[in-house]
Amino acid sequence: MAGVASADGTFEGRKKCFNCHKGEGEAWEKTLHGKAMESLKPSRGKKKDEAMVKAKLDPKKDYTKDKDCVGCHVDGFGKEGGYVIEEPEKFLTGVGCESCHGAGSDYRKIHRKAGEAYEKSQKTTERANLVEAGQDFEFQEKCNACHLNYEGSGWKGVKKPYTPFTPTVDKKYSFDFEKYVRDDKAMHTHFKLAGTFTGPPMPKFHEEFQKNAKPPVKSDKGGDE
Repeated sequence: MAGVASADGTFEGRKKCFNCHKGEGEAWEKTLHGKAMESLKPSRGKKKDEAMVKAKLDPKKDYTKDKDCVGCHVDGFGKEGGYVIEEPEKFLTGVGCESCHGAGSDYRKIHRKAGEAYEKSQKTTERANLVEAGQDFEFQEKCNACHLNYEGSGWKGVKKPYTPFTPTVDKKYSFDFEKYVRDDKAMHTHFKLAGTFTGPPMPKFHEEFQKNAKPPVKSDKGGDE
């Protein structure tokens, strides 16, 4: 499938992403994905506690060390370089960049070099190089793996452990990728990219998001898109 990563790298955490994508990083920290681990802690607030009860879970329990829950609230759980329950890493906590775009150890090197080349001479780099190095531009299946991982969802990848938060518990758990990928409260605000990368695969929502994107936030390092 075009846009799906052809290689698997090592998870490194979002800190390196935020060095260049500062605006996206600051926006992400305020999102539901950015605060995903908070929903596993006790005393989540009245509404979330009520949701826990509906899902037949104990609202007083701390689920941050539960291996059946943690995977959908962090980056790379059970994978090389990913989140480890016994040694929680701040920059892997929450559903961050690598949960959608893939483990970044290899494609980040291309981002850095391409960004430097673009700043120096406006030289662009083919986006296909990122896919070959493990960056994923078609990440709907990764969303489905958490939001539709329950029996009867219709998603072909369903497997245990299932999510307890289903539409039968509450209609708000019905998952519509086309809707939520556009929701800044779930994902992050989009900012204008420099144009470092060109050519296929063109991310499905790239033109739409860039048309309405905010001006870029000055980063600590040069931008890589």
